[in-house]
Amino acid sequence: MAPRVLISDALSPAAVQIFKDRGVEVDFQPNLGKDKEKLAAIIGNYDGLAIRSATKVTPKIIEQATNLKVIGRAGIGVDNVDIPAATAKGIIVMNTPFGNSITTAEHAITMMLALAREIPQADASTQAGKWEKNRFMGVEITGKTLGVIGCGNIGSIVADRAHGLKMKVIAYDPFLSPERAVDLGVEKVELPELFRRADFITLHTPLTEKTRNIISADAIATMKKGVRIINCARGGLVDETALRAALDAGQVAGAAFDVFTEEPATQNVLFGHPNVICTPHLGASTTEAQENVALQVAEQMSDYLLQGAISNAVNFPSITAEEAPRLKPMVELAEKLGSFAGQLTETGLVKVQITYEGHVAQMKTKALTSAALAGLLRPMLQDVNFVSAPVVARERGIVVEEVTREHEGDYESLITVTVETERRTRSVCGTVFADGRPRIVNIKGIRVDAEFGKSMLYVTNDDAPGFIGRFASLLGEAGLNIATFNLGRDAPGGNAIALVEVDGEVPAEVLERVGKIPNVQQARALRF
Repeated sequence: MAPRVLISDALSPAAVQIFKDRGVEVDFQPNLGKDKEKLAAIIGNYDGLAIRSATKVTPKIIEQATNLKVIGRAGIGVDNVDIPAATAKGIIVMNTPFGNSITTAEHAITMMLALAREIPQADASTQAGKWEKNRFMGVEITGKTLGVIGCGNIGSIVADRAHGLKMKVIAYDPFLSPERAVDLGVEKVELPELFRRADFITLHTPLTEKTRNIISADAIATMKKGVRIINCARGGLVDETALRAALDAGQVAGAAFDVFTEEPATQNVLFGHPNVICTPHLGASTTEAQENVALQVAEQMSDYLLQGAISNAVNFPSITAEEAPRLKPMVELAEKLGSFAGQLTETGLVKVQITYEGHVAQMKTKALTSAALAGLLRPMLQDVNFVSAPVVARERGIVVEEVTREHEGDYESLITVTVETERRTRSVCGTVFADGRPRIVNIKGIRVDAEFGKSMLYVTNDDAPGFIGRFASLLGEAGLNIATFNLGRDAPGGNAIALVEVDGEVPAEVLERVGKIPNVQQARALRF
C-alpha cells in the first residue's frame, strides 16, 4: 500500500509531482494549514505531512496523528512544529537547511551594500523630489573588514561573495576547523577580536541560549566606532534596545535587519531610525529558493517513506538510501539486544555502553544506539521509540556511551550492549549472519548461538547433571512446545544459561516451577 502524504501549505506543483512520480499518494490542500481543527480531524489518515510556515503542528495535532511517520518543513525554521511532541511520538521532523542558503546569503550582501550607500533613504529622498546629493555620504566596501559570526553553510557563502567585493573576512565560529577556514580564505578569530576589528558585522548563527543577545550592550561598547551590523539570521541574536541606544549615540553607524525578536514586527525599537534598513524576513524569499526547498522536501520525505533514508532530520541521525538496507538488520539486532537487557533489568539504570566492532563500527552508530536504547527502555516505559529514546535516556540521567573498535573476534560485525544498574552490570552480544537474521552470541561472557524468538525462556543455573531433563519435562507437562533450545556455560560445573524459544506465552505458574528446579538461579520469560 502506497504511503500517503498531506500537503497543508502552498508547495509548488513540481513538488506535488515528485511525490506522485515516486509512487507516494499525495493530498494537496494548500489552505488547510490555517484550519487547526480540520487538520487535526484528518491528520490520522496520513503517513507524511509537508508544510511551510503557515501550518502550526501543535501537540494536539500530533496526538491525532496516529499514522504519521514524518513531517517535512520546506525551509530551515521548524519553530512551527512542536519537536518534543513529535519526537515522543516517533515522528521524524525534517527541514531543508540548504535550499535557501544562496538566497539568504545574497540578501545579507544586498543589505550590507544598501547600508554602506544608504540606498533606501536616498531612494525615498529622491522620489520625494529633494535631490539631497550631499546628504548621503556612503562608505566603500573594498578593503573593509567583514566579521562573520557563524561560518556554516550560509556564512561561508557570504564570505565567498565578500571576497569578490575585495573585503577582508574574519570569522567567529566554534565549530570552524582551521583547515576549513583556510579553504574558505577567512581568518578564524575569537569573538572579542571580531568585535574590535570589524567594519561590518553579519550574523549567520542559529538562536540558542548561548547565542541569544550575542551582540549585547557590552559587546557593542567594544566595537569600532562607526561599525555597521547586518542580521539576516534570527531575531534575538542582537539586543535591539541596546543597538538603538548605540545608533542614537553614534557608536554604531547603521544597521540592516531582516529578522526581529518578535515577528510579524509591526513595531520595533529600531523602526524610524534614519540609519536603519528593515525588510520583513525576506531572506529566503526568491522564486528559486521557494521552488528549491519545496522540491527538496518532497524528495526527502519520499526517500524516507519508501526507502527508510533520513536526511536533514532535526531529531534523528541521517541515513542515506545506500546505508538504509545494510543498516536495517543491524537496527533490528541493536533493538533486540537492548530489549533482552531491558527485560532483565529490575533496578534503576545508571549507564549503558554500546560497543560496535568490525564492519558495523563504520555504519551510522547513532541510529543503532537509538534503536538499542528504545529496546532497553521500552519494557519499563511502554511508549518509547527510536526517535525519542536518546531524549528519554538523557532526561532520566542515564549515561550513554558509544565505543567503536576494529575487527577483533570471530564475527564480521558485533554489537555488545552493557547495562549498569544500581546493583549489577550485565552484557549481551549479538551479530547478523549472511541470512540477515539477528542472533545472540554471548551473554555475560558465556558463548551461545541463538536466534531471537517471539516467546523465550531465559534460565541461569549452576552447571549440574539433571537440569536439562527436569527443565524439558516440566515444559512438556505444561504443554509448552520447544522450538529451539540453546545452552552455554563458562566452565564445567560453573555458571550455565539456557535460552529456549517456545510456542506461545509462558504462564506465570510455569515460570515459578522452573525457578524451583534445583540449582536454578533465575528464570525469566522474554518477548521479542
